Amino acid sequence: MKQEVVIYSTAGCIDCDLVKRFLKEENIPFEVRDVLTNKDFQKEVERYGFLGVPVTVVGQQAVKGYQPDELRKLLENRT
Repeated sequence: MKQEVVIYSTAGCIDCDLVKRFLKEENIPFEVRDVLTNKDFQKEVERYGFLGVPVTVVGQQAVKGYQPDELRKLLENRT
């Protein structure tokens, strides 16, 4: 079973939208967690060592920002 993909995001974030579009184009399901609507989500982002969004998480690994090559590497590890 493949690991879940989670995107920590906010409304109006251009890079967040780029990550979501990238995942949709790759047909990869994901969960969006808006850090402005839930303080627990912001704390989760901080546990990965980041303060801003987007942060894409698979398992215990995370990628900050819209970095297609890094996202591809991250997604390869979700088996």
